[in-house]
Amino acid sequence: MTSLEEGLDSAVLELEVGPVAHGGHCVARAADGHVVFVRHALPGERVRAVVTDERKGFLRADAVDILSPSPDRVAPPCPWAGPDRCGGCDFQHATPEAQRRLKADVVREQLARVGGFSPDEVSALGIEVRALPGAVDGLGWRTRVQYTVDASGRAGLLKHRSHEVVPVDFCRIAGPAVRDAPVLNQSWDDLDGLEVIAGSGGDVTVLGTRGRGRPMLVSGPAKVHERAVGRDWSIPADAFWQVHPAAADTLATAVVELLQPRPGERAWDLYGGAGLFAAALAPPLTGTGRITVVESDPKAAGAAQRLLRDLTTVTVLASDVERALRNPRWRSVDLVVLDPPRAGAGPAVVEQIATRSPRAVAYVACDPAALARDLASFRQFGLQLAVLQAFDLFPMTHHVECVALLVRG
Repeated sequence: MTSLEEGLDSAVLELEVGPVAHGGHCVARAADGHVVFVRHALPGERVRAVVTDERKGFLRADAVDILSPSPDRVAPPCPWAGPDRCGGCDFQHATPEAQRRLKADVVREQLARVGGFSPDEVSALGIEVRALPGAVDGLGWRTRVQYTVDASGRAGLLKHRSHEVVPVDFCRIAGPAVRDAPVLNQSWDDLDGLEVIAGSGGDVTVLGTRGRGRPMLVSGPAKVHERAVGRDWSIPADAFWQVHPAAADTLATAVVELLQPRPGERAWDLYGGAGLFAAALAPPLTGTGRITVVESDPKAAGAAQRLLRDLTTVTVLASDVERALRNPRWRSVDLVVLDPPRAGAGPAVVEQIATRSPRAVAYVACDPAALARDLASFRQFGLQLAVLQAFDLFPMTHHVECVALLVRG
């Protein structure tokens, strides 16, 4: 093993690769005892890895030579995937089935390590990561792609944990309409970034950014047209929408099936965006049933008010969720669905939900660590995890989407 004192550029380790960890890498241990987080490796492999970063207590490294490959290893379908290249995809070197197993392992590990669930509790959940319809090879699915513009005005994708731009020919996980948008073959001297968005209606929108300013329209329509839960959606291009074309229907179906809404019940759709889950819950909540959507982004809340105006049981509130739940008039609720940002809901929001004694809570999460933290908080207030479903909304990456059902006792 090369000494680390010779410098990171020359530090090469021979490692036996251990289990997958959250973030798109596997865990190994160097001969001197250092914990090493290794990208581009798979559990059980023996690899040579170049150290890319040294931190207090651990190292980061890229596997550059696979000495003993896993049976799950394949050649990456993208020439830009791999060490010192585009950092967007974490698992292109694994079969799609293996990717889903790795993600399920991560969800289980986070529930145990972060959430405090026992091995028996985690095992009883029977966690599997399900594939979504379409693009079974994990390519050609992404409907929104962000590019960074370098100092020469050239758009590309970023290296892992770097601001260096990789000038790719096209992104292999991008959908055809996004891939064909003419943004990589021209100069963008006046912009710092670009986002290409392809709605299910076929239109393509390109947004540009300068510094920290809001995105500006470069080309295409200002609103993106989508189809989900049997409804047409026209949302501002810079408002949130799922990036996999099958994601909206998949998640909405899971939420309704888990919550089992009943006529006359009251529901909250927190961090509700344009109102996808409210639209899915409205039909079964007949009679005196009511749904309140809470969304802090004014554009998304405005879209929800416009798009759901035919649903007389739905009210949309443009507000921060924690601030809204502090209102003492919100005394009780039967059902809650929440889809917080990557950082999670946090203990204050969890407490406000739990003290309203809901019959059931559906928690939609894009980060298993944040989900595990919030599940531990819910547990303190008597809401127990009953079901956890996981979906491969982001093939080739380490990201996984979960829908958790919590019930009293």
